[in-house]
Amino acid sequence: MEKVVEKTGKTVEDAVGLALSELGAARNSVEIEVLEEPSKGIFGLFGVRPARVKVICKEGNAQKAVGLLHDIFDCMKLEVNIQAREREQELLLDLAGKDLGILIGRRGETLDALQYLINLSVNKSREQKKKIVIDIEGYRNRREETLQNLALKLADKARQRGRNVVLEPMNAQERRIIHTALQGREDIYTFSEGEEPYRKIIIAPRK
Repeated sequence: MEKVVEKTGKTVEDAVGLALSELGAARNSVEIEVLEEPSKGIFGLFGVRPARVKVICKEGNAQKAVGLLHDIFDCMKLEVNIQAREREQELLLDLAGKDLGILIGRRGETLDALQYLINLSVNKSREQKKKIVIDIEGYRNRREETLQNLALKLADKARQRGRNVVLEPMNAQERRIIHTALQGREDIYTFSEGEEPYRKIIIAPRK
C-alpha cells in the first residue's frame, strides 16, 4: 500500500523534510518528485513561490504507526513531530511538541495505553511484527532513572528495618526495571505478587 504526501517549503529540502516527518520514513525509502521549484519572484520581493514536492512511500510498520498517531493527534488538535528509528526487533517513535504532558498521563499510563493500541493496530495481520516503543522527549529514560533510584532507596530501607517493603502496583516493564536494579544485591531479594493490573513488587531483607 502506497502513501503519498505533498508538502511545500522555502526550499525543496525543507518540503521533503516535512513530508518525511509526516510519513515517519527515511529518505532512502521513498520516491521524491519535485512539483515546483522555489522562486523568489521579481527582484526577490514579489511573487515568492515555495517549493512543492510529492513524496511516495510504500507503507511499512513505521509509516502505518506514524499515520495512526497523526490521525489521533489531529483529532486532539495537537502539533506533534514524530521521529521514527527502526532496529532489528523494534520500532522507536520519539514524539516532540508543546504541552504533551496530556499524552504521558499519571506515571506514563496514557503513554503506555497509546503504545499498546498502536502495537495492536500496526502488528495485526502482519507477518513481520515489530515491538513499537513510543517515547516523549526522553520521558522513558527519566522514568527509568527515577525507578532505579527508588529501588535502591527502598532496598536500603528494607535492610535497615529488617522488614518487607511493598511498592505500589506497576506494569510489567516498570517491575522489570526494579528487579534488574536490585538483582545484584546480596542483602535483599525481590519478588512480585498479586494480579494485573495490581501486581506489585516486594523488597525483602535476607535473613
